[in-house]
Amino acid sequence: MKIKTKLTLGVGLLFLLIILLSLVSGGYILMLKADTNNILKANYNSLNYSRKMLLSLDEETEDKTAEKRFRTNLRLQNKNITEPGENELTQRLNDHVAEMNNTSKNREHFRKLIRQDILQIMQLNMTAIQRKSQLADQSSNDALFWIFLTGSSCFIIAFVLLVQLPKNIAKPIKELTNSIRQIASRNYKQRVAFEGHSEFGDLAKSFNSMAEKLDEYNSTQLAEVLNEKKRIETLINNMNDPVIGLDEQGKIMFVNNEAIHILNLSKSELMGAAAKELALSNDLMRTLLRDLPTETSPQKTANAITILNNGKEQYFEKELITIATTHTEESEQQSIGNVIILRNVTSFKELEFAKTNFMATISHELKTPISSIKMSLQLLERKDVGAVNEEQMNLINSIREDNERLLKITGELLNLTQLETGNIKLYMQSSDPYQIINYAVEAVKKEAEHFGVRIQILTEKNLPNLSADTDKTQWVLINLLVNAIHYSPAGETVTISLKESGSQLRFEIKDQGDGIADEYTSRIFDRYFQVPGISKPGTGLGLAICKEFIEAQGGTIGVESSCGQGSTFFFVLDL
Repeated sequence: MKIKTKLTLGVGLLFLLIILLSLVSGGYILMLKADTNNILKANYNSLNYSRKMLLSLDEETEDKTAEKRFRTNLRLQNKNITEPGENELTQRLNDHVAEMNNTSKNREHFRKLIRQDILQIMQLNMTAIQRKSQLADQSSNDALFWIFLTGSSCFIIAFVLLVQLPKNIAKPIKELTNSIRQIASRNYKQRVAFEGHSEFGDLAKSFNSMAEKLDEYNSTQLAEVLNEKKRIETLINNMNDPVIGLDEQGKIMFVNNEAIHILNLSKSELMGAAAKELALSNDLMRTLLRDLPTETSPQKTANAITILNNGKEQYFEKELITIATTHTEESEQQSIGNVIILRNVTSFKELEFAKTNFMATISHELKTPISSIKMSLQLLERKDVGAVNEEQMNLINSIREDNERLLKITGELLNLTQLETGNIKLYMQSSDPYQIINYAVEAVKKEAEHFGVRIQILTEKNLPNLSADTDKTQWVLINLLVNAIHYSPAGETVTISLKESGSQLRFEIKDQGDGIADEYTSRIFDRYFQVPGISKPGTGLGLAICKEFIEAQGGTIGVESSCGQGSTFFFVLDL
């Protein structure tokens, strides 16, 4: 049966029960009212007329008013004959009254007869009242019985409807809700069984059909997921780089053969094990778990580590990646695990070492002949060796400039090889910042005069000494000053400023050149980088070496620049 039909029948039945109870109650009330009215109209009025006639009869005969009242009540009694035998008694009363009025003798005898007639009429009506009262009591009892019976039946039926009807509707809904929760929990075997042809039956058929299709789809998807899992596992196992996957609890989900090999553990020991527990007894695992990414920093930059494998040092770049996902109806991402990737860069390191050694060897070998050329040029410039003409002097000056450039390049290459091999040596000492600036300015004075650039020094007074490698700091300051001189137009000023900033000293070199575009300022300290469109000679190593020297001393270096407004290079060192 349809739910709509059930509700219609239930509500309709209650409506009919209310009408039935109203009709039964109203009918019996009307019946009791009719019985009461009958007693009042038929019997009470007759008793009232009879009582008034007796009172009028007992008054004195000369009183015409009493006689008038008697005749009035007698006339009313003649019209109110309702009981069996009352008509005969009333007719006899009329005859005795008429006889008494037609004779003047023996009136007391008729008066006595009249009184007896009235009393008999009263007795007759009182008997009728008693009988009718008994009938009214019986009617009221019947009314109470039938009203109670009808009301009880209505209550029982309404109670049954109240209990059963919501239950019949709510129970299927509850079962359907539980089944939907099972489906949401991926229990696609769940089914609902609603019999009948109601809306719930149609809903059950649709739900079961949906669950069956979901089950089929899940089975198909599961097979596809398993195939994809096998493909991914095969791909990971065939990677030359070690890969380790961790879930959100830090347990190892997957690990490839390369990772098993370098960890020196079996696959059974790794799979499903807590990585932190393994790190207690495995140094390499402890190193790999260091600096795990978090939700705020989901990916870490690669860090180089050295691993001894098969008696040979191998170099790897460790990269830590957080795997995050966004659940349905949610906006924030949640971490579901981490992946550790070790990229084998041994071959690149070996090439880098070979390159560094080659650069160091070549730079060292070139420095000797270049120094010899410089010495020969100095001899040629001496007058006691022999006079040279103007054209020869121009050639000597050109050779000197090229020789100086070669010396600078070989010096930078040697410094760079020191940095790359990690052989940079610092001689940290208490250094006078004023002495560092004065030495650098003296070193570039001829360069500034050659390019027509003035040098201005702005320093605070009574600055304390700083903790630095004096020679390397001077080298950095000289390099920055030379760059500022080269890039400033003739007649402009290069400003050196020195000021105290907390527990540090800040050196600034400001030029009046064209400036550097914003997209290049972040790369200006990279090796071999040169700003596009600038034809000034250079190797692109000077600023990179400056950065290494300053950071090796625990300081920072940077640049502030904008196109057309010059550049300000600065570095900060601790006191």
